[in-house]
This record gives sequence, C-alpha cells and structure tokens, in this order.
Amino acid sequence: MTDGADALVAARPARPSPAERPPLQRIGAVRWMRENLFSSIGNTLLTLVVAAVILLALPRLFRWAVIDAVWWTSDPTVCRAAAGACWAVVVEKHRLMLFGLYPYDEHWRPLAATGIYTAAVAITCWPRAWHRMVLLPLWTFAVAAFLVLMLGGVFGLTPVETRLWGGLSLTIIVFSSTVLIGLPAGVLLALGRRSRLPVIRSVSVGLIELIRGVPLVTVLFCAAVVFPLFLPPGWDIDKLARVLIAMGIFAGCYFAEVIRGGLQAIPAGQYEAAASLGLPYWLTTRKIILPQALRIVIPGLMNQLISVFKNSTLVIIIGLFDILNATTTAIADPPWIAFYTEGYLFVAGIYFLGCWAMSRYSRFIELRLARGRRY
Repeated sequence: MTDGADALVAARPARPSPAERPPLQRIGAVRWMRENLFSSIGNTLLTLVVAAVILLALPRLFRWAVIDAVWWTSDPTVCRAAAGACWAVVVEKHRLMLFGLYPYDEHWRPLAATGIYTAAVAITCWPRAWHRMVLLPLWTFAVAAFLVLMLGGVFGLTPVETRLWGGLSLTIIVFSSTVLIGLPAGVLLALGRRSRLPVIRSVSVGLIELIRGVPLVTVLFCAAVVFPLFLPPGWDIDKLARVLIAMGIFAGCYFAEVIRGGLQAIPAGQYEAAASLGLPYWLTTRKIILPQALRIVIPGLMNQLISVFKNSTLVIIIGLFDILNATTTAIADPPWIAFYTEGYLFVAGIYFLGCWAMSRYSRFIELRLARGRRY
C-alpha cells in the first residue's frame, strides 16, 4: 500500500513554480564606456580623436556664441565689428520669423493661438488627462479658438486670408493637420491592406504604393498647381487646405506601413479568441487588435511624426511662409544678410527642441505602457 502511494506521488507531475522575471542588468558608466567607446583599437582611436576635436572646438564655439556675441542692437554695424555671433538679428527680425506675412498689428492673434495650442498639447501629454471627457472638449475648444484667432471675421476680429499666414503658427498648423488627417487614414489603409475583400485590398495597396513611390515635393506640386486644373469653372479650394489634405494623405500612407507591421505582430490566438467569443470584426479591431498593434509600433510612429514635423518646411516650394521661409525672407534684408547663420541656427534650435521633446515623450509612453507586460 505504501509502495503504491509512493508510486502515485512520484507519478504526479510537480506543480510548476511561478515564473520569475529576469534580473535587471545595471551597467555602470565605466562598463558602458568600455563596451561602446573603447571596445577595440579602432573605436579607442576614434573616441580619442572625437574627444580631442570637441575639446578644441567647444571653448571657441562657446566664446563665439555667448561671450563675444551681440545680443541687443538695432545697428548691424555693431555686429560687424564684433568677433562673436550676432543674435541681435533674431531680436530685430523675430516678428517676421515667427509670424510671417500676418498683419503686423494683429500679431497678438497667432501668438495667442500658438499659446492655446501649446497648452492643449501639454495637458494632453499628462497621463491623468487621458480620458475622453477631458480630451474631447479640450481639443474642441483649442481647435475652434485657433481657427477663430487666425481667420478672424467674428467677435470683431479683422479677417485674415490664409495666404498671409506664416511663421511658427503655420508650421504648427501644417504639422497638426497632417497628423490629424494622416493617422486615421493610415489606420484605415493598414486595415484595408490586410482585408480579405479583394477590392478593398487592391485599392489600399495601390494607393499606398503609388503615394510612397513619389516624393513629397511632387505631391505638393500636384495639390497646389495641377489639382485646380480639374475643378469646374468658378470652383476654388483654398491652397492651404489642398496642401494639408495632400500632406495628410502622404503621411497616412507611411503611417499605414508602420501600423501594418504592428498588426502582423499580433499573435493569431488573439483573433481566434475574439472569434470564439462571437465578437464582430470592428469591435475586435477596436478593442483588442489596434491597442496592441499601436503599442508595438510606438517607436515607428514617433519616427514618422518627427519626419512630418521636419517635412513641414517643404511648403516653401508653393509659396507658403512657414518659419523657415519666413526666416529666409527676414535675413534677406541687406543690412542683416551677413548674419544668416544666426537666423538659421535659431530655426534649427526650434526644430531640435520639437524633435527632442517628441522622442523623449515617446520613450516615456513606451515605459509607461510596458508596465505589467510579461511578454
């Protein structure tokens, strides 16, 4: 009896122990430098050369940019006599750089519109505000206030045509509208490309491959110049609206390929589990598939967002005065034309801050969504 009980106990499978998370690997500064900067003779030599160049150039650059720089003056001859940078050109021409051709007496309107937009973005980035009851009224108010301030014509505001918009506010409009149009379009195109219906799949594949096969400059040229030729006589669509739609479709095709990669990474068991519960296609996609797919492709989506932000400068080819084109016009003034470097560095700093902020926020989102994930 005892032998039989012992045999039964021995045959019983052991209860699996709970899975343990892998130990955290902490890499100190010395080890990181050894593995990345001094891992071989070639890397060591390259590190030493780069360090020497930085040590030699950094003091001179700091002296040129800060110590010997001219910060405040309305006389360009003072800048010519100085040995450092002339940041006074930014102070002197900042209105044209930031507001473009917008009427001078109405510059407070794009400034207020940009402030409202920035505040809405800041609130949206706060995790506690991630609720429909907060974001929907917030962005409804922000978009309405932005358009009212920029367009005018109501509440006693002077009407301003879109052709006079420019500077930083135009860059924000181009970037935001492109993302607002492109991201939903990218989701639909990605789903359409994986559809079982041949017509929907063929149309999605054809549009994605066609748009991705031509440069953005061509798309903008067609939207600004070619498209109006096909409109009936007397019809006219605002040039800025045409450009925003074209850039949104262009970005949507690239978003679609990124999102499609996330959809392909979803295990088949997720679809089978939803089907076993009797969930319809759109409910399965909205509640189960898309949230996981978008979480997987956060880095790729952020790369595309940064590309959209930088591509906003291409509106210069159709005569729109974004912040880069406005800066080019501002420093074309003969007395200040010699200090174009400082003007372009100012614009580069704005784009760098925008791209850096988006990349850091992407990292924050990745870490936050990774909590509780076990695979």
